[in-house]
Amino acid sequence: DKAEAMGIYTMRYKIIGWVVSAFFVGMAGGLMGNMIGYIEPTEVAFAGPTFGVFMVLMAILGGKGTLWGPVIGATVFHVFKEGFWTFFLGWQYVALGFLIVVIVVFFPEGIMGWLREKYPEKFGEVIDEADRKAQVELK
Repeated sequence: DKAEAMGIYTMRYKIIGWVVSAFFVGMAGGLMGNMIGYIEPTEVAFAGPTFGVFMVLMAILGGKGTLWGPVIGATVFHVFKEGFWTFFLGWQYVALGFLIVVIVVFFPEGIMGWLREKYPEKFGEVIDEADRKAQVELK
């Protein structure tokens, strides 16, 4: 961490972040249990081995290295997944496999990587003049 290199104790802030996050998740779970009347592990946990694959696919589809990449990837993936489960019943895993092949072949850097390449002025990295001069001096 750059902050730790500067002498800032980051562990405290990481712990505070986890505690605040766990508080809100716990409150949501408590409210859900109160509204429903019971809690089953299959309703609140990721059931089955496919959900791990789904999460990885969402991140790959969106692209790495950005905040919005996985968010966009999750949104697009869920739209396709629901469409496959609706229109290709019985063939949904074949259709998802086809989607994986399309992602790997046509979008190797994900949707955000494709957007960065196609529209660099809007989605590309912002490099200020000082960084540009430093890069030129290094070469």
